Amino acid sequence: MALHIVGQQISIAAALTIFARVTTTAGGTVTPKRILALADDDLRACGLSRAKVAYLRDLAKRQDDGTIDLEHMDALDNATALSDLTAIHGVGLWSAQMFLIHQLERPDILPADDIGIRRAIQNAWHLTDTPSIEETRQRATAWAPYRTYASALLWASLRTSS
Repeated sequence: MALHIVGQQISIAAALTIFARVTTTAGGTVTPKRILALADDDLRACGLSRAKVAYLRDLAKRQDDGTIDLEHMDALDNATALSDLTAIHGVGLWSAQMFLIHQLERPDILPADDIGIRRAIQNAWHLTDTPSIEETRQRATAWAPYRTYASALLWASLRTSS
């Protein structure tokens, strides 16, 4: 989840570079205790904004005090996992969905508010306008219980169509 926070609204390459710096600064492994032990200036020197430092600290605090258990989140249903993740300061629905897709490997997650998903649907169905979030959800009902796979194909279609 820390990598997802670091990667919010920046390129994958930049996120991986910054996360590598955080990992090095944290002594080789990012853990809640190690993040909490670092000074804000140490985290800022890695390339994190003040907001992302606060978000990482909230994640680390919640893990450290047992409010959230990312290691055993796979036992939770999607709605509960999303609710628990979005309770972390700075973690929105999209970041929580990416965690469910990439870390928990959930097969039926549709990030309907993702502009890439919506543009890919527009391209694939030759729509005049980008579909709304609700239109995207409605179109995707037929893809359940494999909406994660449909999402991956839609994202991939953007790479091949340009």
